[in-house]
Amino acid sequence: MTILITGATGFVGRHLIARLTAAGQSVIALLRHTDQLPTLRRQVAELGGQEALLTAIQGNLDHPRLGLTDTLPPLAAIVHLGARFGWKLPPDEARQTNVEGSLAVARLAQSQDCRLVFISGFMLANTRHLAELGINPEAPDQTSWDRVYRRAGAYEASKLEGALRVRQFARDQQLDYVEVQPATVAGHSQTGAIDPAQPLYNLIDNLARGRLARVPGTPDHWLPLIPVDQLAQMIAAAAVAPQPPEQLLALADDTPNLQNTLALVAKTLGRKAPTGHIPKGLLRLLLALPGMPQLMNTSPEALNFIQTTRFDLSQSQHFLQAQALAEPSATNAVIASARFYSKQAAAG
Repeated sequence: MTILITGATGFVGRHLIARLTAAGQSVIALLRHTDQLPTLRRQVAELGGQEALLTAIQGNLDHPRLGLTDTLPPLAAIVHLGARFGWKLPPDEARQTNVEGSLAVARLAQSQDCRLVFISGFMLANTRHLAELGINPEAPDQTSWDRVYRRAGAYEASKLEGALRVRQFARDQQLDYVEVQPATVAGHSQTGAIDPAQPLYNLIDNLARGRLARVPGTPDHWLPLIPVDQLAQMIAAAAVAPQPPEQLLALADDTPNLQNTLALVAKTLGRKAPTGHIPKGLLRLLLALPGMPQLMNTSPEALNFIQTTRFDLSQSQHFLQAQALAEPSATNAVIASARFYSKQAAAG
């Protein structure tokens, strides 16, 4: 049986395919342009996967029924990683991809009678944050989503709406369904390899360029992290395990607070670590001024993910133990990511 993956060419997607194919699992990548396949195969091979086990099919999350014209083989699972990411996204575009596209993937899983592994985000485990936004997780139709989009920004709002609507669809249709909720993705725990599009890369870059004079928030604020290799192995296990939990929070329990995270980066880069703090509210006001987001290389939407909430990881840790998977280490990944950034910067 084969696993279909959306978002296959992304940072997490490449690592996931390498993990699955290294274990002998056949994978089909849903690609907007199938001529991307040779490059993807090379990247998968570089990460230790078996490129011969990777094929592709043309499709698009923004098209009706995903734009599929070819017949799919029987599927064991669909892993939905694909999403439209970016700050200041137009709400209609974000909704089309992250809500309607996600529901189309869920309907495909229903028609294939296979498991759906849906990749959402750790903010869905922050019940206080959802309540502040006016979201009822058990009744997404009762939520004023236009208000949520205005308050949270189109990216986060569309990811929340898409996840909750797919969750409701899965329950109504009794799908074999697993929702993996990743924290902010760090680099590889050993090599530190990290994609420049990742928010942690942006944070490291800002510190390296002297744009972080103060730590956002308070000493209690943190940016929850998960190393990319640990996330890939959790998603892979969720796709093939006999009876995984319906929800898995992918978050490294040893993630330090934001001040200590930045101190680790600064020490690795040979820079001075920021010590004082700037309240998030004040930082939002500053970022509302014309030109400030560009000058500070920071979006107000990104501040939503820096928080004080701590999470119950017992269910995820039990799953990791049952699958004989190692616990993630955010501390190692932060140091390795900073080293990788430093080498990339030195190379030009």
